[in-house]
Amino acid sequence: MSSTLTADTRVSATPEAPRLRSGIVLATLLTCQLMIVLDITVMNVALPRIRTDLNFSATGLSWVMNAYTLVFGGLLLLGGRAGDLFGRRNLFIAGTALFTLASLAGGLAPSATLLLIARVVQGIGAAMAGPSTLALLTTIFSEPKARMRVLALFSGMSSAGFAIGLIVGGFLTQWLSWRSVLFINVPFGLAVSLLAVRYLPRSERKPAHLDLPGAVTATAGVAALVYGFISAASHGWGNEITDISLAAGALLIAAFLVIESRVAQPLLPLRLFADRNRAAAYTNMFFGPMAGMSMFFFLTQYLQEVLGLSALATGFAFLPTALLMFTMIRLIPRLLPRFGPKPVTLVGAVSMVSGLVLLTQLTVDSGYFPLLFIAMILMGCGIGLAFSPLNVIIMSSVSPTEAGAAGGALQTLQQTGAALGLAILVTVFGTASEHAGGSAQHALVAGMTTAFAAAAAIAALTLVVALTFRNPRPTN
Repeated sequence: MSSTLTADTRVSATPEAPRLRSGIVLATLLTCQLMIVLDITVMNVALPRIRTDLNFSATGLSWVMNAYTLVFGGLLLLGGRAGDLFGRRNLFIAGTALFTLASLAGGLAPSATLLLIARVVQGIGAAMAGPSTLALLTTIFSEPKARMRVLALFSGMSSAGFAIGLIVGGFLTQWLSWRSVLFINVPFGLAVSLLAVRYLPRSERKPAHLDLPGAVTATAGVAALVYGFISAASHGWGNEITDISLAAGALLIAAFLVIESRVAQPLLPLRLFADRNRAAAYTNMFFGPMAGMSMFFFLTQYLQEVLGLSALATGFAFLPTALLMFTMIRLIPRLLPRFGPKPVTLVGAVSMVSGLVLLTQLTVDSGYFPLLFIAMILMGCGIGLAFSPLNVIIMSSVSPTEAGAAGGALQTLQQTGAALGLAILVTVFGTASEHAGGSAQHALVAGMTTAFAAAAAIAALTLVVALTFRNPRPTN
């Protein structure tokens, strides 16, 4: 990394070692982000063995994923603002340490209940560390070109982490045990915590009050919406619990927006959405994961239950997607200044929609080549180009005092979109599977292709939003 730490970070680096120190800071922050994102998907391929070992019910097993994503997504806004007020370095270290301890506890869990509690605590730790990670990157690497590079790396790490999680999860599950999927966080978490204590710059604490009513309504609203869609998948749309949950979620989100428009120090400053490009980037940060998460979730099942691949082979099946994402990450710092956000995100959105449309053609006899392989390539290019620039667009123009809030909002929309999208698409999948004829595999594939069609429609919205980006190229 060519940049050096700026004066406002107050790091006492010697003139001979600024590159080394900034490189360590960057590696520390990106490793934390990768660790947090991996835990969203790394458990996927381990779920069958977790169910057997801990006697989960079929419906209860989904909460191994949902307990983490719901708490993580619901508390991100609070974590972002808390970092602004109490010091981002302090919150980053505390959150990483809590996440690491919860990972150890989850790996040792003797029962389903204790595993779910550990996953909840992991979500709390991730919500503390995540927004501070992005805010620290933005304020430490303040030189425009360096900031663009590190934000592109951050975005790519976040996106590619989904695919890498499946590969890592497959390897650990097959060769060791499902518990190692959680234990792997411990050495990395300890290293990140120790390096953060040694190298991260101290940040100022700003006297202020946390917006607790906003935090409660935001967290409860997101949780109610996701629970409502999960309930619809299990019990149908006419179910009383489904209707109450969805209505309560909508009302709580509306109440949250009213609170944010009136409080002096909101969790989510609505002025962040005043800039057109930033508002469009926030919108696509919601729709993109809503559509994209379906590929990882459903194809994991397709590869194992239809094609009969092992957990390890399933993980490596996503390698083309991961490699293409990383390739796009390397290109974004060159493409974005040259062409601006509109062409880059448009190409990415078209590629993503094309990949999802191609997945609607899956059958029980499709195999991996060529259909799945081509779809993996299209999705890798699409996710990399459509969403890696969004972090740069959102974070490059916010003031340092609101970097935590802006980063919290970005990650909240990303995680909420992923959780809501998966809940909606699982509902579509379940309904289509029930009405499909033929064997169990045919019903499974019919549900998946219908879900992919719905995901393609959601992804098409990102294409529409991308058209609203301003044409002038960035000055930096």
